[in-house]
Amino acid sequence: MNRKLYLIAVLLAGQQAMAQIPEDALRMSWNVPQGSARSQAIGGAMGALGGEITNLWVNPAGLGFYKTSELVLSPGFTMAKSKGSFRETDASADGLNRFNLGASGFVFGWGDKYSKWSSKAFSIGVNRTANFAGSYYYKGTNDYSSFTEPLANEFFNYYTNQRHNNPSLTDEQIINNAIDDRSVSVLTRMSLYTYLVDVEKGPNGQGTVFSRAEDVGIVNQEKQITTKGGITEIALGFASNMDDKLYIGGSVGIPIVNYQRNSTFTESDASKVLNDFNYSRYTEEFTSKGVGINAKLGVIFKPVERLRIGVAVHSPSLYALKDKTSSKMVTDVEDLFPGKPGLDSIQSPILFDAKKDPEFKYDLVSPWKFMVSGSYVLNEVEDISRQKGFISADIEYVTYGSSRFNEAEDNGEGEYFKQVTEAVKKSYKGALNFRVGGELKFNTIMTRLGFAYYGNPYEDKELKAHKMNLSGGLGYRDHGIFIDVTYVHSLNKDSDFPYRVDAPRANTYATIKDQSSNIMLTFGIKL
Repeated sequence: MNRKLYLIAVLLAGQQAMAQIPEDALRMSWNVPQGSARSQAIGGAMGALGGEITNLWVNPAGLGFYKTSELVLSPGFTMAKSKGSFRETDASADGLNRFNLGASGFVFGWGDKYSKWSSKAFSIGVNRTANFAGSYYYKGTNDYSSFTEPLANEFFNYYTNQRHNNPSLTDEQIINNAIDDRSVSVLTRMSLYTYLVDVEKGPNGQGTVFSRAEDVGIVNQEKQITTKGGITEIALGFASNMDDKLYIGGSVGIPIVNYQRNSTFTESDASKVLNDFNYSRYTEEFTSKGVGINAKLGVIFKPVERLRIGVAVHSPSLYALKDKTSSKMVTDVEDLFPGKPGLDSIQSPILFDAKKDPEFKYDLVSPWKFMVSGSYVLNEVEDISRQKGFISADIEYVTYGSSRFNEAEDNGEGEYFKQVTEAVKKSYKGALNFRVGGELKFNTIMTRLGFAYYGNPYEDKELKAHKMNLSGGLGYRDHGIFIDVTYVHSLNKDSDFPYRVDAPRANTYATIKDQSSNIMLTFGIKL
């Protein structure tokens, strides 16, 4: 199996504290933005439609359709559940419910009869452009690999170098040196501290590095992941309208990142016999916070009255991020030490000689997005109350492999971030997203349907992933008040690697399928 992710194993083993890996780049870019209830009901296909506050985050040229002002608020509620498949075993995670906020804000539109640009509009709004909340669980029996395999390999290289440079060192001294050496990864140091990875004397007196979990042959593995937070983007946009034929607009976004992940990975002896290994459990609390900036430019053109064509470009978001990882390992070596408890544990702050884990700062550049859109409006007239509906579609291309990591400070970490960026290029590719939807209007009542598909970003063809939304909703508009309600059913598929082994060995991974039900309400007032 061609993983094309071999470099990631080297990164994880080679850095004792740095947490940035290619998955961080994908998490920040492969997401389904929220919007107003109306935009969600039509699958988010807003690139050529216009006249919606959601245009701030899709195609800001659509703001040019406004000739009056409005105030919009879009609360929502999501119910989610997931199932993991790992080593031919299926398992379900606990359900997760959460409140969220879609596109909300203010649009100020006005006409200008003295200019060829007949109307203009300014908007300020806030929207959840990524929702990180989730709960995932998978388990299985593994006779092929152990999460301790790369840890033992890393220590084997360290042990060999130490033995070569100073033959007089004892095995115990080399182990203690490794535990104190910050060039050794945190996981490997923890495994040494808890006797999960150790050195065994051979018949000729030579030490042999081994892992107790690998030695048992067959292990039970399980992983629990809970994530919280999201990316909330504040946006400012402006657009102009030339003779109701050409609309040009732009926006500047300030995304605010707040991500939390709690994960637990457990590996236990499947034989249930006394062999100096019962189980090892690794828990990790990871947080990432920061802020960024981006820009969006767009054009909408009406070649004929009923047809609208839109083009938009989203620049990469330039993020300044701060990460913190706190971890703990507990290992039960049963009766390895007669008369003494076999349970031992260590927390990561001890390895840093500090009361708390350090924080790491870095910069991240997200991918480009390019969008082409089209809308066909039934009975296209200036008086929108007389319009009968529309069909709208977006095709979007995202350059997932172009994400880049950079050091935020001149502290010698530049080479590491170059390696992570190289791993991103090897791991991910550009992918197409497709959104389509429509609306039918019956006097003051509207009905809507939509569909959205977000393509597979993985370079490895064996990794199958996608995000898919099916949606429908109703709307009411009369006397300057509008109320929209939408239901969105999401079906997503992704892959999760509990650990990575060294090349050329193949990695084992879980397939995650999750689905959610999202109910959104938008309330607006024409001013």
